[in-house]
Amino acid sequence: MTEKINIDCKYYKGDIPCVYHKKYGVHCTDCQYYKKIDKKILIIKLGAIGDVIRTTPLLHRLRKEYPQSQIHWITRSPDILPASYIDRIYTYNLENIEILHTIEFDISINLDKDREACALQNQINAVKKCGFYLLHGNCHPIDKKAISKWLTGLFDDSNKENYKSYVEEIFEICGFTFDGEEYILDAKQKYKFNLPSDQDIIGLNTGCGKRWTTRLWPEEHWKQLATLLIKNGYYVLLLGGEQEDAKNKRISEATGARYLGHGNLTRFIDLMNQCQLIVTPVTMALHIALALKKRILLFNNIFNRHEFELYGRGKIIEPPVDCKGCFKNTCDKPCMELIKPEEVLKEIKDLT
Repeated sequence: MTEKINIDCKYYKGDIPCVYHKKYGVHCTDCQYYKKIDKKILIIKLGAIGDVIRTTPLLHRLRKEYPQSQIHWITRSPDILPASYIDRIYTYNLENIEILHTIEFDISINLDKDREACALQNQINAVKKCGFYLLHGNCHPIDKKAISKWLTGLFDDSNKENYKSYVEEIFEICGFTFDGEEYILDAKQKYKFNLPSDQDIIGLNTGCGKRWTTRLWPEEHWKQLATLLIKNGYYVLLLGGEQEDAKNKRISEATGARYLGHGNLTRFIDLMNQCQLIVTPVTMALHIALALKKRILLFNNIFNRHEFELYGRGKIIEPPVDCKGCFKNTCDKPCMELIKPEEVLKEIKDLT
């Protein structure tokens, strides 16, 4: 073979033409778009969609610190990742794990404490590793930069004493200082909705995941809030997934709030993007709203409020109880009902 092939170029695919050959017909010998990879970086973040989204601010810093790097990311939620910032996105499966085993990385970052993510970190060939790995079958910090985040997961009192946001914590694990880097989401409007352009649209995200149902606000409170908002000139849009469908239909019928049903993730993001403000408990919708740079009123009761970086565009509202931050997924004394619709309306008015 006499032709030069730049196998160290970040655009090199190995089995198919690179983007610039397809676009301009260039070959490696005299290619003006050649970019030599100086670092190969792997991010292991398998978790839920919200957790994946709130890890994306790290991409800003990695691109700044290592502009010639090739960034790889393995996850269970590949569709939510910003492809414009990541060179190789892998769905978490056996085939892709086998591929990752063959790559020599300069940096491998695992920010999940689940055993499967930690086990994968153990298996990755990397010069430097950050975050967590598996020790004697359990999660363990790789170095002292990950100890604080490790301890807040082990002990509730340590978690309650923490004053760092999640984004601050993951930057610290990677040896960086958080400087307000935003979430990244490739949100390209695909769906169209017949919604007014002359009113503030308030999105009410009425549900949350099944694991922490203590986060749920009572349905009657949602109905009262929707009624109050409509009386005050707001346009109310009900948001949720399949498990909130029946609830949202009842709220819509009782109040006149608009409910356009549920659909796929892209449609949900497009629908949220129509809103000026989102009211939500701690759930995936929170992180999508942050990525869309929406104003947010966040219901919180069981988590440490300092965990959430709202970028100055939102407010956290909590029930008036001493047991906030209890991390309970069941409770015989539900406290969310203590947050009154009139109080929520006042906070919405302050934010709009």
